[in-house]
Amino acid sequence: MKKDSQAPGRRSFIATAAAAGTATAVLAAPNVSRAQTVSLRFQSTWPQRDIFHEFAQDYVSRVNATAGGRLRLELLAAGAVVGAFQLIDAVSAGTLDGGHGVCAYWFGKNKAFSLFGTTPPWFGDANQLLGWFYHGGGEALYRELLYDVLRVNVVGFLSGPMPTQPLGWFKNPIERADQLRGLKYRTVGLAADLFAELGAAVTSLPGGEIVPALERGVIDGAEFNNPSSDRVLGFPDVAKVYMIQSYHQRVECFEILFNKGKFDALPEEQRAILRVAAEAASAEMSWKLQDRYSRDLLEMAQRQQVQVRQTPRPVLDAQLQAWDRVVQRLESDAFFKKVCDSQREWCRRVTSFFLRYEASPVVSYNHFFARQG
Repeated sequence: MKKDSQAPGRRSFIATAAAAGTATAVLAAPNVSRAQTVSLRFQSTWPQRDIFHEFAQDYVSRVNATAGGRLRLELLAAGAVVGAFQLIDAVSAGTLDGGHGVCAYWFGKNKAFSLFGTTPPWFGDANQLLGWFYHGGGEALYRELLYDVLRVNVVGFLSGPMPTQPLGWFKNPIERADQLRGLKYRTVGLAADLFAELGAAVTSLPGGEIVPALERGVIDGAEFNNPSSDRVLGFPDVAKVYMIQSYHQRVECFEILFNKGKFDALPEEQRAILRVAAEAASAEMSWKLQDRYSRDLLEMAQRQQVQVRQTPRPVLDAQLQAWDRVVQRLESDAFFKKVCDSQREWCRRVTSFFLRYEASPVVSYNHFFARQG
């Protein structure tokens, strides 16, 4: 009887001790999580003062805020570890864990890379390019390019639809297509082939090197991307003619890269965070640029004496005709043609839908804001 009367007390002690141990483990869990934080070095291809680097920071901030301390990206500016055009090699080799750039920068490895960034102008806008990538088979083709064609050790997402890029900055207006012949001009990606087809002497430079080259006369004209980037990089200080509208880079978006080994080693929830943050940053960027780009274009025109001119229709027509020749020539490569065929199939249906379905913003804008008197 005595032994039995003591048994409940012993069982109670064991249960209490077990509960205390569980509670201790629960309390310690946050400390263990913090101790196991994964930090990844993530470099952009943009100068620190450029709005593009800010867009990269927006992506990094979303990852860091969402990961709850378990995953952290450390953002570095272009040149901190490698030059802008060396980013993909550094990420593939593991010198960097990830980075923020554009597919057109890897154009020298395979010209099909540019089809995932600076495509021929068959897309209605860059958001349709992202639609093709995520819902039209583009992502599978992108992976085929990375792993089967080039065998690079990276994982990538597309993010951030960009508006049409300007023809660029010049000392004098471009009024005819023949003015491009012999012009020393900066661009990247398939646009380099396009302007070479138009007779320009093309050079490709990272963003931070363009204005010094234009100032020294190494190049005669250049495009980068948008009014906010162009303004902060100093284009209005060295040229006063800003030609907007062009078909050389009608659509473009950013590319977010990670070393495949590092990415695959992450828990599934952290891999999901990296992908979903790219989608969230994409939306935020498309809203932010509406404010910043429009303000900076006005500032350059009104305060910096920049002549903002629309590219004449004959120049645009010449670009389209040159695109026909460039695409026909490059489609001799089977993979390049495979991607082009996929994009054309998407655009015939999707761009046609929006052209038919949407009321003209020109008509409504003129009704409300361009009235006379």
